[in-house]
Amino acid sequence: MQLVESGGGLVQAGGSLRLSCAASDSSFRLNHMGWYRQAPGKQRDLVAAISTGGGTTNYADSVKGRFTIFRENAKNMMYLQMNSLRPEDTAVYYCNTVPGRTNYWGQGTQVTVSS
Repeated sequence: MQLVESGGGLVQAGGSLRLSCAASDSSFRLNHMGWYRQAPGKQRDLVAAISTGGGTTNYADSVKGRFTIFRENAKNMMYLQMNSLRPEDTAVYYCNTVPGRTNYWGQGTQVTVSS
């Protein structure tokens, strides 16, 4: 399965972005999925996760109440709605299974939040 992230960009603090993750095939539907992020000089962390059917979600404390993860299995798509963005949300965002599989990491999409 290949995963392609999109939707990143430059936004002011307090703004919103929606990230998209497109999966190449329907094996996507069989996997718990997640959004990860990596800031410069830091490790890559899981910030949001969603179960195969979308009924269960989990968030890192740092994004809880601001980010929403959801998926459309019929389209092999996953999204991350990010509201009330903060400069500390600046990072490259990736989608992958949970836990992440080495050969599924894509290029990611850059999110930059200016103060």
